Amino acid sequence: MNPGHAKKVRITIIFAIVLLIAVLTISVGTGFASLTPAELFRTIFGQGTPKENLILFEFRLPRIFVAILAGMGLAVSGAILQSLTKNPLSDPGILGINAGAGLMVVVYIMFFTVESSSSLYILPLFALAGGGATAAIIYIMSYKKGDGVEPARLVLVGVGLAAALAGATLTLATRLDMENYAFMANWLAGRIWGDDWVFVLSLLPWILLLLPLTMVKSNVLNMLNLNENVAIGTGVNAGRERIVLIIMAVALASASVAVSGGIAFVGLMAPHIARSLVGPRHQYFLPLAALIGAILLLAADTIGRVVLDPSGIPAGIIVTLIGAPYFMYLLARK
Repeated sequence: MNPGHAKKVRITIIFAIVLLIAVLTISVGTGFASLTPAELFRTIFGQGTPKENLILFEFRLPRIFVAILAGMGLAVSGAILQSLTKNPLSDPGILGINAGAGLMVVVYIMFFTVESSSSLYILPLFALAGGGATAAIIYIMSYKKGDGVEPARLVLVGVGLAAALAGATLTLATRLDMENYAFMANWLAGRIWGDDWVFVLSLLPWILLLLPLTMVKSNVLNMLNLNENVAIGTGVNAGRERIVLIIMAVALASASVAVSGGIAFVGLMAPHIARSLVGPRHQYFLPLAALIGAILLLAADTIGRVVLDPSGIPAGIIVTLIGAPYFMYLLARK
């Protein structure tokens, strides 16, 4: 990479970090009970009133961190899927992976409660099983001997399977009691329901493990995205690496939506924006995609909390209002 491009990458990533901090600051201070910058600063350094401490540390920050972590997970998951399938329309929500995870979430809450602390660590595993099974079905149905996985077929199969899984999820949800049905309705709409520190702790290990591991696999992703034969020629076990990376993408998406709700399009938009800003090399655009994903989801959740306060609008709906036209634009363009 030439020095000029390296400088551009650094400046872009620094700008994204500053923008994320700005959105975080706005998100912390806005809502049903607002906090002024002075009150926020005082509370962070332990000088806040009991009410300010309650608002900041018990209500706002856990939800904000869930939004940031889930946004990062969904963005990097989408980036991996787009590179492996060489399909710019790939996204865990569009391809039905989120729908598969959602189906297992409703199966879980039919038999267990989501309020126990142990369930918050088991729930992502259920979501991973659903997302993984969906990804396997999509890959098998999209694969054609001699041609491999055709991008257009992948999208069509994913959209169709997502619709079928959504129907199955709604059918099962009607068997829930009123409390669990209301929870599932909010989950399907993409309302970030993880508003306690235990939700942050249940998602954090997945992000801390898989995001750095994805960065380690950057060169592999570069080669697989360009030419699989070149990757094989350099000693890369393309088949094994592809399976490992798909599992990582599914795990990131499933763990994220398990505690944040059924949110689509973050994994579509964030990698595209990052790639257009710093280029296609994964070493550079993956960290930027993670930051953009965090900004998108946190901004959507903040807007959703402020609009129609106090009930608000689910973050998933806000993201969809932006992402659906963007998806149609990419579909027409590609």
